[in-house]
Amino acid sequence: METNNVLKAAMMADYIMEENTDAYKETHWMQYPKGTTELYGYLESRGGMFHKTVFFGLQYYLKKYFAGSVITNETVDEAITDCEEIFGHKFFNEKGWRFIANECTGKLPIEIKAVPEGLPVPTRNVLMTVRNTKPEAFFVPMFFEGLLEMIWYPTTVATLSREIKKELEGWAVKTGEHVSIVHLNDFGFRASTSLESAGIGGMAHLINFAGSDTIIGKRFANKYYNAKLSKQPVLLSVYAAEHSTVTSYGKYDEVTAYCNILDNAPSDAIVSMVVDSYDAMRAVDEYFGTNPLIKDRVMKRTAKTVLRPDSGDPVWMSVEILNSLWKNYKGTINEMGFKVLDPHVGVIYGDYMSLDMIRNIMYEVVQKNRFAPSNIVFGMGGSLLQKVNRDTQSFAYKCSSITVNNKTWDVFKRPISDARKESKRGKLSLAYEDGIYTTIKESCVPGYDVMKTVFRDGEVLIDYTFDEVRERAKIPDMTY
Repeated sequence: METNNVLKAAMMADYIMEENTDAYKETHWMQYPKGTTELYGYLESRGGMFHKTVFFGLQYYLKKYFAGSVITNETVDEAITDCEEIFGHKFFNEKGWRFIANECTGKLPIEIKAVPEGLPVPTRNVLMTVRNTKPEAFFVPMFFEGLLEMIWYPTTVATLSREIKKELEGWAVKTGEHVSIVHLNDFGFRASTSLESAGIGGMAHLINFAGSDTIIGKRFANKYYNAKLSKQPVLLSVYAAEHSTVTSYGKYDEVTAYCNILDNAPSDAIVSMVVDSYDAMRAVDEYFGTNPLIKDRVMKRTAKTVLRPDSGDPVWMSVEILNSLWKNYKGTINEMGFKVLDPHVGVIYGDYMSLDMIRNIMYEVVQKNRFAPSNIVFGMGGSLLQKVNRDTQSFAYKCSSITVNNKTWDVFKRPISDARKESKRGKLSLAYEDGIYTTIKESCVPGYDVMKTVFRDGEVLIDYTFDEVRERAKIPDMTY
């Protein structure tokens, strides 16, 4: 345990020493009005691609970077040296950080309030507030702007994943079905910029779906959200072929490759079979469609074999493969008049996927060709974990209140050149009344106050479970 605390203190020292923040933050403590005893900041999504954001990830950052004694005199000493090398001047706030290391025993003297994690909140509302609890540490709330604003990433991934779930559920209910927990699978591990980003983003996707190949997302969910106690599957994957396991047999022996892969899979295990190594439609029409060596194996299995084409136009390819499977394997027409393939076969598309692409595929598959959505599932990689940024939902962390010599006043920005960047004023709360969320002043909260104190003086005060987060993020019932 002592070793862990030393490592944690070292990581926080790295943060102070500019490795994980904007260097100019080290100069701000001397720029505020003399006599400043409190700064107050807030986080919001100012709008963007989606009308709501699924707030998620704060607990990860609190547990990993903020909880416990994280500032020591040794790390302050090292930070002093580094900052002088960076700036060429003595800008480092030694007195302030020494106060935290000694008088606060290394625990960060701040209070953080936030909306419950997993909650979808309309944009342009406060999501989190931060204030210092000791006047000597007035500089801390805005010093940590960069790290706290990083919550944009898990929040945006969780939001995107949920929006795709809404899209799929909308199509599903038209056909008398509901979306599956593996309807969207996270294939984004190799597209991530680091193991940490893969863990954070992968964990965010698992709020909405269990389908994923990003194992580190499950590990993060277990460690930071007690997902190992979950009553539902946290992460599910399948026995799946890749191009190397097919092409290793050579271009003219695909049948042997497919037979070998099927023979080595347990009968009750779903198999995902990549089919575009050479000619996807030939593999679907001839090898899986009519060749008895493969077709008999597929039909003798108790679990489904899903064919995965990862080349060509996804919309065209999806429809063509479904039509081929319907021709060769048949199926049933459900009560709503949509085709459901024989349960031994299905399709998964795992390349070029985005929200718009999935929407286009579902329009062709469901609306024009009358296939139920359960016949096809999706994998999404870089577009899920990587093609998002802070501007996707326009996140901002701003100072909105200051106290100087016992006087408190609102702080805000209102650039005449861009009204969208106007910031909020004062100390804030999020009220909930009659199904409507409204950001208001902290001193006058009608109805139900959504904000909860989650951190104070080095201690995480609320420990959300993964099941609780998932429950809040659920899609509202879309009846048939």
